[in-house]
Amino acid sequence: MASAPPAARPRPISPHLTHWRWGIHMVVSILHRVTGHALALGAVPLFCWWLVALASGERAYGSFYRTLSGWFGYMLAIGFTWVTLQHMANGVRHLVMDSGAGFEIGTNKRSATSTLVFSLVVTLGLWGAIAMSRGGI
Repeated sequence: MASAPPAARPRPISPHLTHWRWGIHMVVSILHRVTGHALALGAVPLFCWWLVALASGERAYGSFYRTLSGWFGYMLAIGFTWVTLQHMANGVRHLVMDSGAGFEIGTNKRSATSTLVFSLVVTLGLWGAIAMSRGGI
C-alpha cells in the first residue's frame, strides 16, 4: 500500500506567536536576548573607548571624560546599569531552570517578574545613592 502524496497528508500546526498569549515570562526571555545584544554592541565598545582613551594620554581621556560626564553620560550609565542587572538576574533564572526547577507556570512567571523588579529596584537604589552622595546628578 503506497502512502499518500505529501500534499494530501494534513500538515501539523506548529506553535506560532498567534497561538500563544503573551506573558511576563515570554517578555523576559526576549528581553534577555535584547540586553545581551545591548551589552555586546554598546557596553563593550564603550569600555574599549575608555581603555584606549586611558592609554592614549591626558588629552584623549579628557575628551572621553567631557563626553560622558554630562547628562548623556549619566543616562547611558543608568541604562547600562539596568541592562547589566537585568541580564544577570535573568541569567541566574535560566541557571536555575537549567537544573530542572522552576518550570511550573506560576513559578516561572514569578521568577520572571522578580528579575524585572530586582533590576529596577537595584538600579534606582544605586543611582539614587550616587545622586545623594554627590548632592544631585
